[in-house]
Amino acid sequence: MELFPDYKSTSSRPPPPLADRMRPMVWDDLLGHEHLISKSSPLRHLMEKDAGLSFILWGPPGCGKTTIARIVARVTESEFHEISAVNAGVADIRKIIGHAQKLWSAQHRATTLFIDEIHRFNKAQQDAVLPFVEQGTIRLIGSTTENPSLEVIPALRSRCQVFRIGYLSSQNIRAILERALQDKINGLGRNVIAIEDSAIDLIISHANGDARRALNVLEAAVHYHLDDPDDDPAPITQTIIEGIIQRTAVLYDKDGTEHYDHASAFQKSLRGSDPDAAIYWLAKMIAGGEDLRFIARRLVVTAAEDVGLADPQALVIANAAATAAERLGLPEARIPLAQAVIYVARAPKDNTAIKAVDAALSDIEGKGLSFPVPDHLKDSHYKDAKKQGYGVDYKYPHDYPGNYVEQEYLPEELRGKKYLPPDQK
Repeated sequence: MELFPDYKSTSSRPPPPLADRMRPMVWDDLLGHEHLISKSSPLRHLMEKDAGLSFILWGPPGCGKTTIARIVARVTESEFHEISAVNAGVADIRKIIGHAQKLWSAQHRATTLFIDEIHRFNKAQQDAVLPFVEQGTIRLIGSTTENPSLEVIPALRSRCQVFRIGYLSSQNIRAILERALQDKINGLGRNVIAIEDSAIDLIISHANGDARRALNVLEAAVHYHLDDPDDDPAPITQTIIEGIIQRTAVLYDKDGTEHYDHASAFQKSLRGSDPDAAIYWLAKMIAGGEDLRFIARRLVVTAAEDVGLADPQALVIANAAATAAERLGLPEARIPLAQAVIYVARAPKDNTAIKAVDAALSDIEGKGLSFPVPDHLKDSHYKDAKKQGYGVDYKYPHDYPGNYVEQEYLPEELRGKKYLPPDQK
């Protein structure tokens, strides 16, 4: 299979979309995911040594999973087969396996099988791949937007390394757009195109870390621009981009101070028990392209910090919403997040936990009140511990009525120190 066709050559078929034409061909052209593709990363090292590693890429759409698979095949000089779990079946897999076996026998050349959306394969389909991965007949690379621990059978998962990749940053998306505008071979650089900064900013916001989505919007905007009958068309504006994506620009800079200002307003609305305001700021951040994980973290910490012991269930619900949002992605993620936001805003409030732990940290880090563990509380389960006096005189509470016995648990220097108010003991 030709991984990187020459788009300059004439063809009876129309050229692929810009997003496909701009797909990087080598590691150094791939933006983001430095933990995976930097020169010192284990994945890149193993691929360049052709270690035969099978792996699964878990991440959101448009973050580069297919591109990584194609670069791996190119670097390892292996035959590349790409199928989608949406429309492929066991017969397709068997055909590829047969070809891989013949190729190895004839040329000693390896085969890489890339299964897009591998989580959509049922158990029988995944079982069909399993023995050939185990035997090394193929290198399997799977891509999924779902948690492989939940969607990929354990036997197959145990034979594959799982690599987590996230959304591309705004800086990455901006660099990808600029590269597409300048590239005269595969991109749009053969045309003189002016585009306003605000238009680029809106594309980046709309993309929300998805390079494919960003390039699709840019390509549509350029086509609109080039169809302008004026010999000297005006620059591509924010208004044009709004018309293409059917969305008005949201005044929100997720990489600047507004990122923190909105998070502050969101948390203060939750703390202040105003669910209407909290929902508004949630919606504003979502519409502005804020990272869902950042929103979820703010929600979880507020459930612990401000609701706390008044309703411990709030933390459970916030954590569940964070997990659901990560699994679902937008637009569905807005629903569990909104559900948890309303619950946390309406919940009674108590900040005992944060006040207590911060007071203890202040004593230890700020006042230097850091003392060793008293001997009677030390671990006494190893040889000779008792000879050192460790655990001696410790009173086991379950040996006493009501499972309670009076004894000192703090260092002698802090005897009687209270971090909780009396009614919280």
